[in-house]
Amino acid sequence: MKGKIYVYLKKQVLDPQGKAIENALKSLGFEEVKSVRVGKFFEIETDSSFSGSAKERMKEYCKKLLVNGVIEDFEVEAVEE
Repeated sequence: MKGKIYVYLKKQVLDPQGKAIENALKSLGFEEVKSVRVGKFFEIETDSSFSGSAKERMKEYCKKLLVNGVIEDFEVEAVEE
């Protein structure tokens, strides 16, 4: 089983790295860029030695290690192969 996990800052949290990228793109002539938010992406491959839903298991990974719940949100996508 493979999973894709997308982690991003909550909307109310300032993103200085995203703002710097936005400004750099505009300075290079890409004036159509409205905003940029920076996040993280994880691709995780597991075996099926656990019981239950792979998606729920990956949510546990996020809650216990991969995501700072105070400032970040996440989305999990389970990909069956």
